[in-house]
Amino acid sequence: MARKTLGIDLNRVEGDLEFEVDLEDGRIVGARCIGTLFRGFEQLLVDRAPRDSLVITPRVCGICGTAHLYTAVLALERLAQLPVPPQATLIRNLCLMAENVQSDLRQTFLFFVPDFLNPRYGDHPMAAAVARAFQPMKGSAVLGALGVTRRILQVVAIFGGQWPHSSYMLPGGVTRGANARDIVDCRELVESTVAWLEDDVLGDRLEAFLALDTLAALERWLAEPVRAERAMTLFCNFSRSVGLDRIGGGARTFLSGGSYHDPDSWGPPCGEQKTLLAAGIFEADGGTLAPFDPDRITEHVRHSWFRSYAGGRHPFEGETVPDYQPGSDRYTWAKAPRYGEQVVETGPLAELLAAGDALCRDILATLGPNTWLRQFARLRRAARTLALMRGQVDALARRIGEPHYRHPPEGAFEQGEGFGIVQAARGTLGHWMQVEDGRISRYQIVTPTAWNASPKDSAGRHGHWEQSVIGLQLADEADPVELGHIVRSHDPCLVCTVHFAGSGRRFRYGV
Repeated sequence: MARKTLGIDLNRVEGDLEFEVDLEDGRIVGARCIGTLFRGFEQLLVDRAPRDSLVITPRVCGICGTAHLYTAVLALERLAQLPVPPQATLIRNLCLMAENVQSDLRQTFLFFVPDFLNPRYGDHPMAAAVARAFQPMKGSAVLGALGVTRRILQVVAIFGGQWPHSSYMLPGGVTRGANARDIVDCRELVESTVAWLEDDVLGDRLEAFLALDTLAALERWLAEPVRAERAMTLFCNFSRSVGLDRIGGGARTFLSGGSYHDPDSWGPPCGEQKTLLAAGIFEADGGTLAPFDPDRITEHVRHSWFRSYAGGRHPFEGETVPDYQPGSDRYTWAKAPRYGEQVVETGPLAELLAAGDALCRDILATLGPNTWLRQFARLRRAARTLALMRGQVDALARRIGEPHYRHPPEGAFEQGEGFGIVQAARGTLGHWMQVEDGRISRYQIVTPTAWNASPKDSAGRHGHWEQSVIGLQLADEADPVELGHIVRSHDPCLVCTVHFAGSGRRFRYGV
């Protein structure tokens, strides 16, 4: 069999992505995510004052800066064992929810569905309807998503003054509490987003969609004529008609660190964190859920351009020391995070599986992991998050006038270690900080894209993205749209980890 290597660029992602894949008769038999950019945020933070992390880490990403800020402040609060007023946690939750909703909707309608207009699908029976809804910068769903995502981000601006790169979360709370006008504004922003989702995407009430609990129930719901041209129906029916429910499986273990801290329980001793949506490790084989234990996280560098160490290290023992070794079997600036040495997937699907979403669990049990389900879960999570936002706004209204900040005691950040974990738009995000004599001695960040797009580890196990494309049969090597569907279903955030490049025969793919 003839074997060749292709370098495939995929644009329309956060950064530029290239896969290097090995083909035999059009089938992918090997894959490498090759990161060519060392950013070094962990190195930037060493020897700085601990609270500098609140300004520096939100700059890791221009899309999920709220998530990085939230994670950094949790690490400081755990380090200093600081009590946090419930009002502050409610405000933090609302802002992170708003950021995640805007990311889920923009990713779906601006980055994922444009591939449905690929010339390969020009003769598809749904082509005209898909174009009306999903044509870039013209389709009805695209224009609607642009409008509502700009508006929902105003929730962050209310409390943080700007988005992205806000710095309104502080160890011990937030810079200001809510007032009655904030509640009115937040309710309007949430309800206008819900109205668009119900009218243009679902064609049904939010509660009715969230009540669907089996694949059969979803299929009956999609078949109702009233929502034939709604965005959700077009997305699901087109995806499955071109086989996206049969490709891109990858890892069969799913990791979620838990979504949105419980306002009444976050504080000392900061042990097991309670979240509104539960954390957990979900196994596709058997449908079992195990507790999430941050102590089981390790990072490998065997195939990365970092100074070598044996096996995997927990972030508190990890290091990020560049060591470029061209010509070796190391091929990326990305590390390889593992959970108990397991390759895992993180993201909206993992989040909903851990939280007990019956519909996603039934689809997974019926069809297995796949590209359509992963992207469907992103829309499902947006709906569920908006429902949570309604409850958080109501809870915040009952806390007006209560404390929103407690000043840390003198010397609170002189010595110790702490970590923070949240569910960012793309999955589980963690920051680990160690402080000596009032200065950061170690800072490690493990992003969702690092989990999903990792290289091979010390045992030679491919990362989740690499696994998800190996075995894929390309119908046209000059137009690998199938590969684009798979990779974009993960919502790559490349500046959070690396930029990707390949070698060998190369071509660009994307709109």
